Amino acid sequence: MEIPQINQPVDDTDCIRTALGWIQEGRQAAMACVTQTWGSAPRPVGSLLAINDQGAFVGSVSGGCIEGEVVTQALGLMRHKSFKNLKFAVSDDQAMGAGLACGGQVSVHVFYLSEETQANLNQVLECADQKTEVALVINLSSGQITSLTTGGSDPASPEMAGLIEKGTNRVIATDGQADLFLRSFLPPLRLLIVGAVHIAQALSVIASQTGYAVTLIDPRDGWASPARFPGFQIDRRMPGDALSDLAPDQRTAVVALCHDPKLDDPALVIGLKSKSFYLGALGSRKNHGGRLQRLASYGFDDQQLARIRGPIGLDIGATTPAEIALSVLAEMTKTLRKPD
Repeated sequence: MEIPQINQPVDDTDCIRTALGWIQEGRQAAMACVTQTWGSAPRPVGSLLAINDQGAFVGSVSGGCIEGEVVTQALGLMRHKSFKNLKFAVSDDQAMGAGLACGGQVSVHVFYLSEETQANLNQVLECADQKTEVALVINLSSGQITSLTTGGSDPASPEMAGLIEKGTNRVIATDGQADLFLRSFLPPLRLLIVGAVHIAQALSVIASQTGYAVTLIDPRDGWASPARFPGFQIDRRMPGDALSDLAPDQRTAVVALCHDPKLDDPALVIGLKSKSFYLGALGSRKNHGGRLQRLASYGFDDQQLARIRGPIGLDIGATTPAEIALSVLAEMTKTLRKPD
């Protein structure tokens, strides 16, 4: 099964890193963030665009419909060290150019990167490096920007922390005060695949295309090789050791595909002890029943064992490796976006 080489996903802190990098080079920079959308908007709320004083930019707030005007406004805001709330109507023709069926409206907050704002953006990057949740809170009237974390010495309120942990990006109306925009940053999505089998070849590609940083774990000679998984992280340790070190968190999916208890079971034990949002294992219902009996000997109860999705994937009648991979990713997506 020949799989094309693919780059790992770029997370949404890259715009921030680029903007701060420009400033370190002696340039000025601004950023734009989509704060509200109506209709068939080209980009979702929270989308980011970074612009420097030469007009170079990275990211997107519209897929090309309004970037030119946003860059022009940002250049003026850099000169005046200010901010502005912009509202655009995206025509049907513009939307079609961006691959949408019809147009809509987009609100964008554009702001100059002052020293105070830079400090808050650096806080976002520090939390990203530590794989912890953080948010930027933008006062849409004053332009003031602050960073909020869910822990540490000055954490967000329980209500705000709950929104951050859900990855909320939205305007929050305050009583008699200016509206605030909450832009959350969650740890990156990860997929840890135990077993470098044919299904893993297809799953690694489509998972990467949907935003997962993929790691292949397989100690067997000839299985997890760069030739079979070009462009992906490969871990040749025993799965139990690898999973312990990789420490699955609430943004991690763990998939066991070896169909070998010596390799799958130790990984599933670590997965059951972790906060991983998805845990799945390949095998028939009969095999899965035996798996649950083995894992029960580690002290897991029925409620804990019910976390393991087995047989793995949504029941779409999949038969080929690529179809099974699709069913697994679909089940991962459902668990992430619409948890029970």
